[in-house]
Amino acid sequence: MRELQHPPLDDVCLSAVFNALSDPIRLSVVRRLSDDGELCCNELEMPVSKSSMSHHFRVLREAGLTRTRIAGTRHYLTLRRDDVDRRFPGLLDTVLPLIEVPVPA
Repeated sequence: MRELQHPPLDDVCLSAVFNALSDPIRLSVVRRLSDDGELCCNELEMPVSKSSMSHHFRVLREAGLTRTRIAGTRHYLTLRRDDVDRRFPGLLDTVLPLIEVPVPA
């Protein structure tokens, strides 16, 4: 089984987090994960292609915002809320209330 790389907490930098949160699709993914907990990638319906969603998931993972768990052919995403809160206290509490989750098209 393939393992995906997740950056250690100490390697997560604020500029990468801001870059990841600068896209409305990624913001919506973070909001959904915050509200709903772990979700299968298929459950995160957005008005973009599957390859674009894969790119967004990778950016979020490499920025240290999400963790991806592989189970068979499915990929499950979780928000690394505790890690982000330890590294950048109050960041998600400030940003998340401002995000509106679009209704899938």
